[in-house]
Amino acid sequence: MRPIRSQIIALAVLFAVGAAPACVQLTSARIAADDKTAPSPAKIVESRRAAIEFLRTTQLEEGCWTIPTAPGVTGLITASLLKSGVKPSDPMIAKALKHLATFVQSDGGIYEMNSGHRNYETSICLLAFHAANEDHRYDKLIAAARDFLKKLQWDDTEDVKPDDVRFGGAGYGRSQRPDLSNTSFLLDALKTAGVGPDDPAMKNAIIFVSRCQNLESEFNTTPFASKVNDGGFYYTPAGGGNSQAGPTENGGLRSYASMTYAGLKSMIYAGVDAKDPRVQAAFKWIQKHYSLEENPGMGQAGLYYYYHTFAKAFEALNVKLLEDSAGKKHDWRAELTAHLLSLQKENGSWVNAEKKWMEGDPNMATAYSLLTLAILVPAGK
Repeated sequence: MRPIRSQIIALAVLFAVGAAPACVQLTSARIAADDKTAPSPAKIVESRRAAIEFLRTTQLEEGCWTIPTAPGVTGLITASLLKSGVKPSDPMIAKALKHLATFVQSDGGIYEMNSGHRNYETSICLLAFHAANEDHRYDKLIAAARDFLKKLQWDDTEDVKPDDVRFGGAGYGRSQRPDLSNTSFLLDALKTAGVGPDDPAMKNAIIFVSRCQNLESEFNTTPFASKVNDGGFYYTPAGGGNSQAGPTENGGLRSYASMTYAGLKSMIYAGVDAKDPRVQAAFKWIQKHYSLEENPGMGQAGLYYYYHTFAKAFEALNVKLLEDSAGKKHDWRAELTAHLLSLQKENGSWVNAEKKWMEGDPNMATAYSLLTLAILVPAGK
């Protein structure tokens, strides 16, 4: 069971200068992928309904999805359903929350006891419980999870100082290297739990995030910064450095889109100004590599996680219209909504033919799609 769980949790590995983005009004579902016309509200409602009903049919008796011992998977799906307008009182959600509650530990974390993925699992489950917290019944649980996550972060200790490339990051277990995907989930959870940009955890995290960017500056003096220097982001500078997109011939770490969007939104969440050179460099990379057809740098791998980070980053920056490096303007919300709906299966699910990082699991791909859709067109609007 452990190797399967590790593969599923590893989905998070993927799980993103010019003037500041201009804002225009969004003109606001199933149509051809190359048709950039915004879907009608009725088609969006039907798409969301079909996806919810698909997930209703795949929930296991225990209240989970895919694997009973992977609370991160069930947490992600539960959060996606709640964000899609399903009420906490719905039997499907009530059953899922009851299952997730069995993973709440005495230290405040929410994880499978033998898991090495406590940051990922707790971060995702915090998001699910927060989405279900209409009556504040989970206030204490969320606060305890928030405090637990702060303790997992690589911060100032006898062994780790600010000049250590691990400083400020989060990873798969305290004894393992931190990475940008885990750190991005950490920041999502902390922000959701009400942690502001002045909190030490946020300030420390941005030190690590900056070191994951291919941008030589006062914020990044790692050996990798100058070797690519294109403003994009990669997985981690720790443990000798790693990019899921692979190394360059000169020993650099290739930038790729899902981590670039993840790094960009993480900077905004942690209070970095949109005019900061780091943000501007990342945005310039995105202008050059704007795509809905693939996760640039990774092809089809991690496509649905990419769509999710894509939408979250643009939302965080309040981008309404993006002009790419060729001068073409994109109503990214309309384009991504249309493209996402064009990929939906007849049974209401989404699935990636590229099975890497378990996006071949329709439960996971559908959860990411619903979360993305909730950003593009919030439920009830």
